[in-house]
Amino acid sequence: MGKLTPALIKELTEPGRYSDGEGLLLQISPSGGKSWLMRVQVNGRRRDIGLGELRHVSLRDARLEAAAIKKLAKSGVDPLDERRKVEIVIPTFEQAAKRAHTEMIKGWKNGKHTKQWIKTLELYAYPKLGKLKVNQIEGPLIRDVLAEIWLDIPETARRVRQRIGTVLDWSYANGFRTSEAPMRSISKGLPRQPRKSGHFAALPHAEVPAFMKRLRARGISSSRLALEALILTAVRSGEVRGARWPELNDELTLWTIPAERMKAGVEHVVPLSLQAADVFRQARALRIKGCDLIFPGATSGSSLSDMALLELVRGMDLPATVHGFRSSFRDWAAEETDTPREIAEAALAHTLENKVEAAYRRTDFLAKRRDLMKVWADFCVPSAKSRSRRSVERTNVVAGRARDVATAPRRPRRTAARRTVQGS
Repeated sequence: MGKLTPALIKELTEPGRYSDGEGLLLQISPSGGKSWLMRVQVNGRRRDIGLGELRHVSLRDARLEAAAIKKLAKSGVDPLDERRKVEIVIPTFEQAAKRAHTEMIKGWKNGKHTKQWIKTLELYAYPKLGKLKVNQIEGPLIRDVLAEIWLDIPETARRVRQRIGTVLDWSYANGFRTSEAPMRSISKGLPRQPRKSGHFAALPHAEVPAFMKRLRARGISSSRLALEALILTAVRSGEVRGARWPELNDELTLWTIPAERMKAGVEHVVPLSLQAADVFRQARALRIKGCDLIFPGATSGSSLSDMALLELVRGMDLPATVHGFRSSFRDWAAEETDTPREIAEAALAHTLENKVEAAYRRTDFLAKRRDLMKVWADFCVPSAKSRSRRSVERTNVVAGRARDVATAPRRPRRTAARRTVQGS
């Protein structure tokens, strides 16, 4: 029979330890908190084992737990070791990332880096790895994450790879994994990244219509429609591959890409031409129930990888990159229209290098960009009407009017040879 009773425990308020017998102690802290402690001898060594606070563990439960601990100790088993085996809970990748991040930032001074570190994992790693236990994550899963961004945003992809490795190494150090992060072999199976100079092979804009005709002659697939949408809207590969149905308005005239999916971290509204809207309608016919992705990959619930689009381009014997179509659009806007630079740059969602100019800009030129994208779509996928019109006039995109250039001198055209242009 123990020495303590519920009534006595209630009366006790003086800080200290009060024995119930058989090694079970009631602890009262200076602040008045009450908790249980079991003291046993294991192979000649004393062990003090906490059993929890009184408000969570009753006197009866404390005695039962104390008896079980004493039985283990008598058999020569360390109760603390047994408890560790039972209590260890393997965290998910997201949980481990947050804990590792919290520990590491104590020594960081760069606030921007602190935010970016976890943000890149939230954007690129959590969708595939976030809910998985850290001891379940091996090379193939990590490669799947990196494959989607490896060519599109190579610098970011390398950072994501390094940060995933850091989280898994932290997990290993804390006993949640039996092996270190398999990062050395991750790059195997991934294509060589473009050079750091940032140049991407682009198709001369004059050849885009012929390419589009060949592309549209292929069977309907998620990758074909994604590439078509990319060319007609001049967005980046990651932006089209991650497109989701809620981002489109009901009329299919506007596509609003949220800030977290944009390179510059600013929301981008894309006006959709009739041709672009038709691509999305075709994609809707292929929609998978329960999946918000407009262009899903082969694996259920996953988006297309940038390699899927690149393989499509290369399969059509085109020595150009997917990203290069943005350069094709930019060259076309400069050479074939009267579009001011700031509108063409806004269509590409480029940020202004001039900080003063950027600070005073209060418009996204949506109406003028709509005109521009309509003419671009007519150029890429010409109808009989648009072909007839272009035979006698040249479009003035900014004013939204056409002016006759039949008698105007034509400036020399660039060579049709493929060239390497600055990436964006």
